[in-house]
Amino acid sequence: MELDIRPLTTETWPRLAALFEEGGDPRWCWCQFWRTSGFSANRAEQKAANRNRLEALAAAPVAPGLVALAGDSRAVGWVSLGPREDFQRLERSRVRPRLDAVPVWSIVCFVVARRARRQGVGARLLDAAIVFAAEHGAPALEAYPVDTSLGRPTGPTLYTGTLSTFLRAGFHVAREIDSPQATVARPIVRLDLPPSSAPA
Repeated sequence: MELDIRPLTTETWPRLAALFEEGGDPRWCWCQFWRTSGFSANRAEQKAANRNRLEALAAAPVAPGLVALAGDSRAVGWVSLGPREDFQRLERSRVRPRLDAVPVWSIVCFVVARRARRQGVGARLLDAAIVFAAEHGAPALEAYPVDTSLGRPTGPTLYTGTLSTFLRAGFHVAREIDSPQATVARPIVRLDLPPSSAPA
């Protein structure tokens, strides 16, 4: 599949919004789960707030993620990333604490359209995310993918990506996570980025 992967901006926002409106968790979460410390019990109210937050981020100086556009210009994929401190819930997590003082960037979410699945969209978004983070001076990337070798996770649990995809991209497991509340295994993986990749 031919893909044009671009940062989320006010120009690409309408196409990403159309992808999220197709259904599933993106339709109400709008990739805000990790960015906020808590959600309202009123689902409709929370959906609107989440959408507004992501739309506002589309105008930020540094994009909060990348959008994969197919040949017909429709969005078929999304990856969310940024400095770890941008993600309130992650920063407060005792299960996934900071491993060290390195100012890592985190990759927290993938969305792939149903029609584009099993075509390598997630892997190509990950490759683009690595380049994007390096271009913006990130010294390392961190992520929390699902280890599918330890069971058969359901589709909705795979939003953080799969461990095998990250390992193929050069990441290594920095810490195994053993949480009694976890429904799937999500280790912390890390990729150090060479200083020469950062802008002068």
